[in-house]
Order: sequence, then structure tokens, then C-alpha cells
Amino acid sequence: MNRALTIRDASTRASLRQTFQTLGYEVIPFKKTQEQVLQHVPRGVPLTVTASPAKGQDVTVDLAVALAAAGYSVSPHFSAQQVRDRSHLADLVARCREAGITGAFVIGGDPTDVPTEFRDAHALLVALHELDHGFTDIGIGGHPEGHPSVSEDVLFKALQDKASLATHITTQIVFDPAVILRWARELKRRGIDLPVHVGVPGSVSRQKLLRVSGGLGIGESAKFLKKQQTLLWRFFVPGGYDPTKIIKGLAPHLGKPDNTLAGFHVFTFNDLEPTEEWRTRTLRNLS
Repeated sequence: MNRALTIRDASTRASLRQTFQTLGYEVIPFKKTQEQVLQHVPRGVPLTVTASPAKGQDVTVDLAVALAAAGYSVSPHFSAQQVRDRSHLADLVARCREAGITGAFVIGGDPTDVPTEFRDAHALLVALHELDHGFTDIGIGGHPEGHPSVSEDVLFKALQDKASLATHITTQIVFDPAVILRWARELKRRGIDLPVHVGVPGSVSRQKLLRVSGGLGIGESAKFLKKQQTLLWRFFVPGGYDPTKIIKGLAPHLGKPDNTLAGFHVFTFNDLEPTEEWRTRTLRNLS
């Protein structure tokens, strides 16, 4: 059971209330994802759809188009490792435009067997902007914990190059609010002013994570579990995993002039019912 989010400062409560009213959910394109979204997620919750290497880029756009037709504001992920070439990108963009989709999230993605002309997210962003894409909101990924084999300066330079072609940043999952805040302040110092949406896992169970990994295919499942090993570990430590810990640690810093933190984005792992219950319960507590 997730703890109630108790915030005494009135301005912080107001900021968080606005954040939770517009909180976005990330979903994975499985066979029953559309059914689960329709059953548990209100139309006012913005959605993103991941690009699964096992299922391919077209499946991501298929689900995004279907959810848009059902009345959701939805942004598909575009993976540089899954979009084959400029012709494929143009077809995907045309489908989104026809469906009224105005958001996209551009990533490098995990390597696949699909031949692609795009070496990374920046190359895909450049190609996207050469099209009449119609997107008014384009997200890119952020990595507050850095990379063990890449220097901080190189990472920030790469992010700066992409930032001019995007409108916001969504971070990977990081459990230490201090690490996230330090990174957001460094963004500001370096002149990267895009709003940052902090990625947090929703009210997800260990069993759900394991079921999700089982639906990804053997190779991708192993990669998924490796990426989420820190989250899985937290289910076994005293106190367990609670999404409110990260949010409470960063809440006083949202919108402050010394950083770029703007809100939160929830990685649901398709555990939609308890995640939406957590969101609505938190909103009640903040009223």
C-alpha cells in the first residue's frame, strides 16, 4: 500500500495538485493494452506508448492511433533503432497526423535486427523536422545518473544538441531525488531550459513487472529485467517501493528558478488500475 502524500506548504500543494491533474502515463503495446486503458484510465490523462524492439515501431503507432480515436491525448515513441528510413518515418508521421496526434517522444532505443539509417535519436529528430510533422510537443529522454563509460560533458552536449529540436525532457527512473535535482540544476546552468518531467514508476507490483517481462520475448525480457533490477530490489527492502517518496522529495523544487523541474511522468508497466487509484487518492489528499 502506498503512503498518503502529505504536504503542508500551500504553494507546494497547489503545484502538486496541478501536476497530478495532468500526470501522464506510459504504456507498453501489448495485446490487451487498449482494453486496459479504456477500462481504467480517464480520457484526461495524457498517454505515451513505448516502442518495443520485439514488436516493432508500427505496433506502437497502431496503438497510439487506436487510443487517439478513443479520445485520448497520446504520444507514440519513435525509436531510431526501429524506424527503418525516411520513407518509413514519413508514413508513420502521416498516420499520426491523420489521427490528430500532436505529440511524439524520440529515443535512440535498444539495438535490433532492423536495418535503419538513423544512428541515434538526434539523427531521427533532424529527419523528423525535415518533414511536415505537425507535432506540437516532442519529448526526449534524460539520464540524471549519467553513463559509466561516457563523460558528463559529452552527455550534456548530446542533450543540448537534441534540446533545440524538442519541447520537453522525460527522465529515466532514478530513485534518489537529490541526484535528479542536482542534474536539473546543472541543466539550467548549462542553458538547457526545457521543462523536465521526472520519470517515476507507478503503483506497480513485483508480480506485474515479472509478467510484463514475460510478454516481451526472451531477449528483450532479459534486458527489461536488467534495467528494472533496482526497482525489483526495492520490493524486498524494508519499506518497499513507494512512488510518493520521489515525488515528495522533489515537490518543493517544482518550477523554481534554479532548475528545470516541471512535473512527473508515470511508467505504469501496464499496472493501470492501482496506478490510477494512487493518482486519484493523492489528488483527494491534496485537496
